[in-house]
Amino acid sequence: MRLIFMGTPAFSVPVLDALRAAGHEIVAVYTQPPRPSGRGKKLQLSPVHQAAEAAHLPVMTPSKLRDEAEELKIFIDFQADAAIVVAYGIILPPAFLTAPRLGCINVHASLLPRWRGAAPIQAAIMAGDAQTGISIMQMDAGLDTGPVLSMAPIPIAPDETGASLHDKLSALGAKRLIDTLNAPLQATPQSDQGASYAARLTRETGRIDWSLPAETLERRIRALTPWPSSFTTYDGTTLKIGGAMVVQGVSSAQPGVTLDDALTVQCGQDALRLTHIQRPGKAMLTQDMFLRGWAVPRGSRFE
Repeated sequence: MRLIFMGTPAFSVPVLDALRAAGHEIVAVYTQPPRPSGRGKKLQLSPVHQAAEAAHLPVMTPSKLRDEAEELKIFIDFQADAAIVVAYGIILPPAFLTAPRLGCINVHASLLPRWRGAAPIQAAIMAGDAQTGISIMQMDAGLDTGPVLSMAPIPIAPDETGASLHDKLSALGAKRLIDTLNAPLQATPQSDQGASYAARLTRETGRIDWSLPAETLERRIRALTPWPSSFTTYDGTTLKIGGAMVVQGVSSAQPGVTLDDALTVQCGQDALRLTHIQRPGKAMLTQDMFLRGWAVPRGSRFE
């Protein structure tokens, strides 16, 4: 097929690679514009942009897509059979959705309609779902509401992190898309029953609320690794929490108060023993290594 590819983060790159390996012609790659990054705020190309340039593919970087005649004409003039959309991050107006012969096809990281929205990978872990997966969806004007062409499930491991599940679903999405394009396209309308919305992650998403149950917080810590990461404040210093384990038991201590000298913190229900902690500007350390340089005695409070 003649395809337009639309994606931005690292999650999208294996799909682009798989399409090329399968012999599809990529007539254009749309990705978000370069963004300032690092201490020097140097403009950084998106992972998809870098992959496209390495493959000598034409790259388009509009900051927005509107129903303006010029932008739409460029899109139509590619004469694509379909546009493949994978975590592009820019809303497609209705006129763009219907421009390719077969419309726009989305690779979405959940078993729709379970998690619609921007952060389905993290949402599935935080909710304690036993499984998630990939949905290949025909896009419509709604938010991940289009009919589904195919799905592929995958179990969520007890120690799954946002990073590990991201990589598994990225690879699965590439395979499922190729299989779907090789078969007659048959779409099944989505039901709104059981639909959930996975809101976009922000830095503040990672702030730990110690009044929540320990089991809930342990899942959140795993889900938000590596970004935006979970964090708390102790003695005026923001600490990033990279891992924790649930310690069951009843205590009269207030949430956020340590129960021993080993970083066991009372939660709204049960407690969390922090296993990986990071100070600003330092490396992530195991519990033992962290405590060698900074004692946190029993009765200390995490904000």
